[in-house]
Amino acid sequence: MKILHTSDWHLGRSLHGENLHEYQREFQDFLLAKVRETGAHALVIAGDIYDRSVPPVEAVELLHESLAALAEETTVILTPGNHDSAVRLGFGAKLMRPGIHILADVEGIEHPVSVADEYGEVLFFGLPFLDPDLARYSLAPKGGDPLPRTHEDVTVQAMDRVRAKLETLGHPRSVVLAHTFVAGGDGSDSERDLSVGGVASVPGGVFAGVDYVALGHLHGCQNMSALVPGERPAAWYSGSPLAFSFSERHHTKAVLLVEMDSSGLVEVERIPTPVRRRLIELDGSLKEILDSAPNYSEDWIHAIVREETRPAHLQQILSAALPHLLFTEFRSTRDTESSTAPVVTREASPAEVISEFFDYVTGAEPSAVQRDIIEQVLADARARADFTESHAQRKAS
Repeated sequence: MKILHTSDWHLGRSLHGENLHEYQREFQDFLLAKVRETGAHALVIAGDIYDRSVPPVEAVELLHESLAALAEETTVILTPGNHDSAVRLGFGAKLMRPGIHILADVEGIEHPVSVADEYGEVLFFGLPFLDPDLARYSLAPKGGDPLPRTHEDVTVQAMDRVRAKLETLGHPRSVVLAHTFVAGGDGSDSERDLSVGGVASVPGGVFAGVDYVALGHLHGCQNMSALVPGERPAAWYSGSPLAFSFSERHHTKAVLLVEMDSSGLVEVERIPTPVRRRLIELDGSLKEILDSAPNYSEDWIHAIVREETRPAHLQQILSAALPHLLFTEFRSTRDTESSTAPVVTREASPAEVISEFFDYVTGAEPSAVQRDIIEQVLADARARADFTESHAQRKAS
């Protein structure tokens, strides 16, 4: 059986204010082409299809268009992540067209989707993101106490149900979709923290007993099989198809082609996703960055400028040279050990405090023009404060 594994689409997300809808649509076209090219029996999407529980309209429309096209070619199986709303994503699951299965029901975790190939059926179980505050009740044994409030305990209980189901069916080939943080995985800045009660991860051992674990949540494509016990464990994060922070700039984004033989043994191939714009971090003096700018005219840029004092009109200068500059950091090269932060005293006027802070940040005192601006801003602020106070007094009287 051929299975394409992807996750963490985060439809509706932006990157430092840059709308990613066009790039996400490009990925959907790529994915549809790969489904056709590989002849995949199933496409699994392991959570975080949307970036938030109430996604923008264009993200909803894109998902509907994509699922409709994909369902014409293969069986689509998806489950919610921590960014999705399981209720909203799962609403209407029974009304979905044939070929699309949304596994969002925590209480029905042991009920799989069956997909057949020439060797028989493969059962697909979906573990949506299991919020311990909720799942500890819905997964608790009937008549028993709620489960402990940890990701590990609720995931163990969910997997126990999956393993019990497989036992009753004579251990057919099986796949589990799970949106969680497996301990030992490499994270990035763009993943939302899962911490509840101080425990944010689960050990790989909880996923023993199935042929393939299609993981979602971490944005880097990575093989987690060594952390799952068994003779031939197979567990992978497909990672996100696009980079969502500069901490992901070294990732090779991919979807995974999983080929499962008649006994459940799998081989996994990474298929790189299209990258129209790279994420590049430029770090150096303003001159160094400007000199290198022609090499990065089509890339998204994070510029780190290192100078003794902040250059005037820094953002405008960089934006003119780098059309796709996303954000800029200034880091002073002055000796930070010898410089001290300004001390605010009762005797210091607001203008003096601002001037001292300006000197501390930029390395130079405000010019005469800048002092005039500071004084004007303070005068306006005092006038507004006086008006607000007098208005309040009149109203009170």
